[in-house]
This record gives sequence, C-alpha cells and structure tokens, in this order.
Amino acid sequence: MAGRFWVGRAELGLVLGPLRRGPGDPTFRVTPDGSVWRASRTPDGPGTLRFGAGSVEAWGPGAQWLLERVPDLLGARDEPHGFVAHHRVVAQAAHRNPALRLCRSGLVLESLIPSVLEQKVTVIEAYRSWRTLVRRFGERAPGAEAGAPEDLYVMPSARQWALIPSWEWHRAGVDAKRSDTVVRAVRVAARLEEAAEMPYERAKARLELVPGIGPWTSAETLQRSNGAPDALTVGDLHLPGIVGYALAGDRSATDADMLELLAPYTGQRHRAARLIMLTGLTPPRRAPRMAPRRIAHL
Repeated sequence: MAGRFWVGRAELGLVLGPLRRGPGDPTFRVTPDGSVWRASRTPDGPGTLRFGAGSVEAWGPGAQWLLERVPDLLGARDEPHGFVAHHRVVAQAAHRNPALRLCRSGLVLESLIPSVLEQKVTVIEAYRSWRTLVRRFGERAPGAEAGAPEDLYVMPSARQWALIPSWEWHRAGVDAKRSDTVVRAVRVAARLEEAAEMPYERAKARLELVPGIGPWTSAETLQRSNGAPDALTVGDLHLPGIVGYALAGDRSATDADMLELLAPYTGQRHRAARLIMLTGLTPPRRAPRMAPRRIAHL
C-alpha cells in the first residue's frame, strides 16, 4: 500500500536525525537522490516510509499507521513557540535552527532497544551491535518493488528479540546485562508501547519499572518516541561537560551542575540541550576516549 501527501524537505535531517543510529543504521537510509527511507515495526506490522521531493510514500502492512503519524514524526505536536532562551548561546542556536522540532515516533521499543545497547559502551560499539542484530534477526523492509534500498531492514519483533540465543548477543558484542534488559523489556512490550501516549512523568515511570532501565535510558527513549521536551539525559558521560562549557565555560561540569544551569528551562530542558549540541561547542579533551570493549572475543 502507498500513500502520498506534501511535506517540506529542509527540516528532515534536523528533525529525523535523532532516529538514526549511526550512518550504517539498517532501518534508516538516505539514497543518492536525497530521499530519506525509514523502516519501522508498527502495531499493524512492518512498514516503510520514503520522504521524497515534496511527498511521503509508504508501503507494507504498517503503511497506513505510519502515514497517519507523519505529522507527529515531523514535530506537529511539538510546541517550541513558548521556548525562552536564557543564555546568548541558546538564543543564537534557536535563531540559526528555526526548523528544529522534536520528533514523535509513537513507537517505544524501536527507540528503547538501541538505547539499551548504548548503555555504558561507546556509540561505535552500540551502533555495530544494532546493525548486526537487526540485519541478522530483522527482515527486509517492504517497498522493494518501489525502489526501497536492498539494505533497508525492519527491526525484529518483540518475540524475535526474546528468542535471540545468548551466543548471538555475545557475537554482536552485547554483554549479558544489556541483553537481559532487552529481553525483560520485550516481554512486556505491549505495556511499554502504551507509554507513547502518556505524559512524560508517567511514561518515564512505566519504562523504569523494567530492571535495567534507568533515567538515562528512559530519557533517550522518550525523547524520540514521545517528543518529550523535558526529557533531559542525566547520567551521560559527555553531556554535562558540553552544557557546562557552553553555558558557563566549565568543562568539568557534573550532572548536578548541568541541572542547575538548565533549571531556567524546566519543562524544555531537552530542547535546550539539543540547541546547545547544535552549536558544536565542545570542551577540549583532557582524557582519552572510552576504549571499545571486544565482548565478542571474551
């Protein structure tokens, strides 16, 4: 099934970028003609979206579900107009990025699982694990007849995630702590997906009922699934230093310092952090990067 309606192109990278888990994400592709392809597992089944020149098309059993939610995906329910910048850096970033909207996918697991994979490891490791598992246990995305990229995949279903053998997690570089968290989450998938329509605090509490899902993971998930403007990522290795450096010249800022600096943005702290990240202001490095772990070789 396919459907079409008009959509602008300028904001696609800015709005949809957080949904892409690295340049090799098998569920997200940008083709040479500039089209953005995205594959999702919806409540109705697999579906593929293509954002082309002024239009959106969709294929697969989940096509209609995805088309109906394209406005949310592009930030239609986001309300940035009441945002007030309290720092010159933030004001300049807002001025330079007027098309910034917080996406709302309406799908919890597709953001939760890669967020769990990113716990306590480098993003390079996490992206590699995501690619490996989706390609091995997912399925080719609908739309091949319409030119969908051959390497576009839909992530596994909740049942398929639960059935992945322990040695396959190990081979993909995922330790038992993270794989166990994914398995616990997919066993209550329906309950977690309900959080997509909950207010932020209720949704956060719902996700954090699952052992292994804490504030960092719930925030990273709800930023994408719910478009939550106050879902600030606490417990991140780099974000406090970036915020501290941008707003106060303090590259050694802690979570507590970051929360104090962003207190004027309460209710919009994730948006403020996104704007700060878009400035490209990062503190000079003092220590070496976290070394990737070779779990699959242990």
